Amino acid sequence: MRARTAVLCSVADQGVAALTNILVLVAAARLSTLTDFARFSAVYLVFTVLLGVSGAYTGQPLVLKRGTREETRGACRSAVAFTVLAAAALGALLAAVCLLVPGDTARALMALGLVLPVVLGQDAGRYAFSTLQQPHLALVADLLRLGCVLGALAAQEYGASPARLIAVWGLSALPALLLSAALLHRATAGTPVRLRPMLRRGHLGQRFTVEFGVGNATGQLSVLGLGAVGNPLLVGALRGATTLFGPLNVLYTSATSFGPPLLGRIGDARRRVRATAALAAVLAATATLWATVLALLPERAGRELLGDTWPTAAALLPATGSQYAAMAVGTCGLLALRMLDPRTTLSVQVVFSLTAVALLAGGYAVGGVPGAAWGLALGSLCKAVATWIRVARIHRRGPAPRETVSADALPAAPGTW
Repeated sequence: MRARTAVLCSVADQGVAALTNILVLVAAARLSTLTDFARFSAVYLVFTVLLGVSGAYTGQPLVLKRGTREETRGACRSAVAFTVLAAAALGALLAAVCLLVPGDTARALMALGLVLPVVLGQDAGRYAFSTLQQPHLALVADLLRLGCVLGALAAQEYGASPARLIAVWGLSALPALLLSAALLHRATAGTPVRLRPMLRRGHLGQRFTVEFGVGNATGQLSVLGLGAVGNPLLVGALRGATTLFGPLNVLYTSATSFGPPLLGRIGDARRRVRATAALAAVLAATATLWATVLALLPERAGRELLGDTWPTAAALLPATGSQYAAMAVGTCGLLALRMLDPRTTLSVQVVFSLTAVALLAGGYAVGGVPGAAWGLALGSLCKAVATWIRVARIHRRGPAPRETVSADALPAAPGTW
């Protein structure tokens, strides 16, 4: 496949995957009461964290795999098998624990545990097809999943329980998983499955998982914690607001995925930094424009999107729009650091992810749910400023020597809330 076609298929696949997640939340919001959507959002947030951990531990190292064609095919087969087995073990443990806990949220978590191997296994196939330079196969599987999940959720009635919606959503990915498995078997037949290397100390996924944990999961889990000890509607309100900004997540993910090889074609380091800064300005302006469009939506159109969740989500649009504009700048700053000295990103993620959690909690204590949203926005702004200060300092002293910028040193793509 030609490079341009491969990039287009990869971007389209990322867009379809993001669209699926957005439409799942929109459908759940339209089918649920405000309280049930808050419960569904909390469980879906747990899945999002597990999905990120899975991608960081197996997906990110896989796409950086270098070796012979036979070694690459074997690595793809092994990564998908490892993901399915690990998800089955973790899902069984989650379902067993939640079986002993009463409540609608526990039942929804139990349903998540049962479908976890299906949804994580299907996502692992996307990384495998990308590594095999066959992103069109991932696109076909994700289109099938999109059609199945929309059809399955459309058949549900208003007032369906969160556990039922989670089960329907998860099982609807089974056809896409079976198709991915068939296509992957055809592409990797005859190669051995080696699981032990992914459990050894020093596996590249361990570094990526730490970076994901401090850069993404910390913020999401802190929102879950505030929802548990404070106002449970906090999770639904913030999740509903961020759902509306799903298209921007596609842009940010595409920038971190395809930015390094494209910007790497620019020979001069100064010009690469300038190009990254220009990309940051474009993405920030896009986020601002998108937030403005959402703010101008009539209430009727908003309720068509999010149902009863729309009023609480609409009140958070200024804060969430500011957060995404700052995230655009921070994402591009991390992209610049990745090209200059990739070893520096982990410390930035640790310090300012914890700062964002503190600002989230402080904002909630001062101003409730709107205060929490503005706390997240301020945290993203602080991270963006610090990232570009680090870029300026490294740029003045010169980029890292070429031998330090190796595949083993590359961090995982920066997460977004």
